[in-house]
Amino acid sequence: MQAEMTSPLAQLEQYVELRWLRALDLAFAQLLQTEAPDTPQPVLLCAALASHQLGRGHICLDLAGLLAEPEPLLALPPPGREWEAPSRPGQWLSAWHLEELKAQLAASAVVDADGEGSAPLVLSGERLYLRRYYQYEGRIADILALKVAQEFTLPEDLPQRLATLFDPLKDAEERAGRTPHWQSIAAALAARSGVTVISGGPGTGKTTTVVRLLALLQSLALESGNERGLRIELAAPTGKAAARLSESLAGTLAGIRAGTVAEIPAEVGALIPAEAGTLHRLLGARPDTRHFRHHAGNPLHLDLLVVDEASMVDLEMMTALLEAVPAHARLILLGDKDQLASVEAGAVLGDLCLHAGQPRYQADTRGFIYRATGFDPEAYQGPGSDLEQQIVMLAKSHRFDAQSGIGQLAFAVNAGDMGRVRQVWRQGFGDIGWLQPKQRSDQALKALVLDGQQCHLQAKGEAQTQPWGYRGYLELVKAGAGQDSDAWCRKVLDAFGRFQLLCALRDGDWGVSGLNTQVAQWLAQAGLIDSTEGWYAGRPVMMMRNDYSLGLMNGDIGLCLPFEVEGQSLLRVVFPLADGSLKRVLPSRLTAVETVYAMTVHKSQGSEFAHTVMVLPEHGSPVLTRELVYTGITRARDWFTLVAPQPSLLAEAVSRQTHRTSGLTQRLGLS
Repeated sequence: MQAEMTSPLAQLEQYVELRWLRALDLAFAQLLQTEAPDTPQPVLLCAALASHQLGRGHICLDLAGLLAEPEPLLALPPPGREWEAPSRPGQWLSAWHLEELKAQLAASAVVDADGEGSAPLVLSGERLYLRRYYQYEGRIADILALKVAQEFTLPEDLPQRLATLFDPLKDAEERAGRTPHWQSIAAALAARSGVTVISGGPGTGKTTTVVRLLALLQSLALESGNERGLRIELAAPTGKAAARLSESLAGTLAGIRAGTVAEIPAEVGALIPAEAGTLHRLLGARPDTRHFRHHAGNPLHLDLLVVDEASMVDLEMMTALLEAVPAHARLILLGDKDQLASVEAGAVLGDLCLHAGQPRYQADTRGFIYRATGFDPEAYQGPGSDLEQQIVMLAKSHRFDAQSGIGQLAFAVNAGDMGRVRQVWRQGFGDIGWLQPKQRSDQALKALVLDGQQCHLQAKGEAQTQPWGYRGYLELVKAGAGQDSDAWCRKVLDAFGRFQLLCALRDGDWGVSGLNTQVAQWLAQAGLIDSTEGWYAGRPVMMMRNDYSLGLMNGDIGLCLPFEVEGQSLLRVVFPLADGSLKRVLPSRLTAVETVYAMTVHKSQGSEFAHTVMVLPEHGSPVLTRELVYTGITRARDWFTLVAPQPSLLAEAVSRQTHRTSGLTQRLGLS
């Protein structure tokens, strides 16, 4: 095999020149060659490809998949650019055999078997890891195993307490125990163990479940003599996600604290926090390092941690989070397993929820659920792992009913049922629309962006609220702040959040860069903004990296707004923070921001907009997946419009599921 492999590393240099491979990937292999000159070419090539896969979100390199279907696995050459390829991976790998490759890797000084030693690469079965990521997987599996084994004493009247809290949320079938009420089941399971995972789409009641669960646990703490109650923290991966969680909690808790929710005492509601922060702030991120102030040696000061939007948490961050949670504390992970995985490597929530759609509860879990909630989950009994006993999927949507095109479309896409997707479009729902522009400057697209106009969309509610575009917030900007500048800022920010363009890609005419340019031109032509470049009133921007000196995180969104100061009009960028406050920043202090009339679907996670417009590109791409389309649709609260220059790409995306290679499910006993 080695004789066959005298040139592939040189071939990778050409891939780097074509920007199909990162220079980092090749440099990693070259470093190993420098440190260990006798390293065989196949090992060096696998090292470069393992690094390449990590950059694409995979935790490791699947060796069997590499030899069976190298080009789809690696996305090399990139789809649509095959004609540029100087050579194809299949040509290099055709003479390779799996067992021979594994033997060469195992014998190499730069590879350790199953983590023993200190080599930069680890071979585990048919997976090749960079050592750090192998260790992350191991730490997550070990900590979750300890958390699952953690037990809490529960009162004998737990069924009555759960009934008091959750019966008002049940329908007749659920109250009679004939159908499962998954919210009360989730609360029961969370009460008994150190970790619980609750997955569900938008509007399935995750936040409501958590509030009532926290009320239950705080009541038990008070009755046990703990006068201060449990120390509870709420967190989310981004500032926007944390702000949304805070808004949702504030509305629910206001009624409880006012004493208008009979089943939860006001004094208990006062002990449930209403504000969430980001994971970086919670853990105490250290500037310019990968490290945090809180870790296994200095754990967080809390008794219970709730993490929302857990699908956005990558493998490295999840490891840091789990290591910082005290041994005695409960951890509750909330999220939607069907959304896009994290931007960085890993799909931790997706891995944990591998079987969540069809639970596999052991006999003792089945008995516990029946005693606690009155529902016998006989149909869901199975040979699940210990961790699966603490995983619940909320499936009943309280936001989107049968008359909601958004809900029906999201369900059909998530099921991968393109026939059903077409049927939903044909049903004429008033909250979903489709636009097929011939070019980016299409006048129908311009009308959509400026005023939210789309022929299929209908007004909402008694007030007959019309779909929004960007004109609404910019007219408020033009009107000026008046006497109460904070109130004006909040009004403008709220108006901006009612409409958002989402793109599948960053680059190209139909990507973020092209559409931001086009939208700015339209707004300038309409007299809504005074410039299309630099800093100008009304410009929306997103932080592209953390700035600890300003207290702003990657993904935070602000608006550049004009303020009158001593007769002068000065620009400040206003950011809404997770705690509800506003931060005003000099534009000159923001060096890593981008305009966001359009943003990627990835960047929109954790956000919600009254009118969401998702733009597909004109050519196919591996980025177009079922998860991306589903995530884009579920960012919409009232209206959703799909812009598809090439309509066939929707079917292509719905048929393609994201798969991220890892060994986590195996380590957790899920596969």
